[in-house]
Amino acid sequence: MRAAPRGAMRSMRRRLLVWLLLTVFLGGLVSALVVFYQARKQANELFDYQLRQLALALRDRAYSPGQLAEALREEADSDFVIQVWSPDARVLYRSHPNLDVPGPIAPGFADAETSLGRWRVFGIYHRGLTIQVAQHRLAREALALNVAWQTLLPFLLVLPVMGWLIWRLVGREVKVLETTARDVARRSPEALEPIDAHAVPIEVQPLVTSLNGLLARLGTALTQQRQFIADAAHELRTPLTALRLQLQLAQRARDDEERARAHAVLGEGIARAVHVVEQLLTLARADPEARDVSVGPVDLADLAAGVVRELEAAATARAASIVLDAPAPVLVEGNSTTLHVLLENLLDNALKYGQTRDGPGLASPHSVQVRVQRRGAEAVVEVEDRGPGIPASERERVFDRFYRGETAATGGSGLGLAIVKRVAERHGGRVELLAGADGRGLLARVSLPAG
Repeated sequence: MRAAPRGAMRSMRRRLLVWLLLTVFLGGLVSALVVFYQARKQANELFDYQLRQLALALRDRAYSPGQLAEALREEADSDFVIQVWSPDARVLYRSHPNLDVPGPIAPGFADAETSLGRWRVFGIYHRGLTIQVAQHRLAREALALNVAWQTLLPFLLVLPVMGWLIWRLVGREVKVLETTARDVARRSPEALEPIDAHAVPIEVQPLVTSLNGLLARLGTALTQQRQFIADAAHELRTPLTALRLQLQLAQRARDDEERARAHAVLGEGIARAVHVVEQLLTLARADPEARDVSVGPVDLADLAAGVVRELEAAATARAASIVLDAPAPVLVEGNSTTLHVLLENLLDNALKYGQTRDGPGLASPHSVQVRVQRRGAEAVVEVEDRGPGIPASERERVFDRFYRGETAATGGSGLGLAIVKRVAERHGGRVELLAGADGRGLLARVSLPAG
């Protein structure tokens, strides 16, 4: 499968930068517009205040009409147009004679339209005189825009700095992920040491912790796989060598009777080798880390009854009997195939190792007890035999692959109990080996979560 092009991959850094910068830009734009209009509004209010104060200052001058014109000459160069009318509507003073400004209006603020544009006007009455101060709207807007721009300029200068700081900060924080990725890339199946979680931010620590858990499980799986391959190779070497020797003996047989005996021994060897291979494959499929193909409700009582029926012939051949005590259905959530293998191995071990001997080569009749019941929140399966049992010192070791106890009466692959433990763990359960009733025999107990 071809790797996706770098440009086609989703970049967290790019997305963070785009969204953060876009958010800052939009937030800055909205804030700038608000600041701009607020500054413009306040500037216009300030200009209105100046109009009013100028008019009131003229009102407070106690000049006669003749002296007023001389007193106002100093205002002629201002941005304001000052006009004074007598009670009979004669113009006593006009600061800008060439400007067409409306005549007397009602006291207070008003907007007046002329051929030169719109004016902002404030007028008052005083001792029969009408005093009016006006300012062109364009002049006011120019001053207001200048004030607003001066207010907004520092804010606009800060925006690029904020964008640069965000770019640097995001780049530096994303480098932590890149460093973690390089640490993971440096790992190999021979070196799966955990990643240092203390050097990463708190937000990334769950990811690093999960990666460390994955590396630990991978290391365990690889170790088990290597051990399994080594054990399997060692275990298969002996039966295969024996098969080769038995084949050579069959080829060198001098008569039909000797050849028939050699072929019989060869057949037994092939059966043992096939059994070992089947057990190895079953053990691999029963790994707790593997996933079941199908999981559903399984009645252990019904399953145990089926296994007992299958092994009745083998039990008869060993002069044994199997007694099943499963009075009611016991449901668990699991895979019926692997649970069948678990019960089959328990019963097979009990039949093989649960018999006592009255003399050399003479096996006494014996029975195997199988109990299936529910105890609280657990489904319990017990298989008890009356054989020599397993010493307490070996009860943990017999779960190891290919381990055969020193007191084992017959040969075997050494995989049966290892498979039982794997299947139980795969279903969230446990296996215990205890002494049988009156201290005789062996009691194998499997406890699983009840469905």
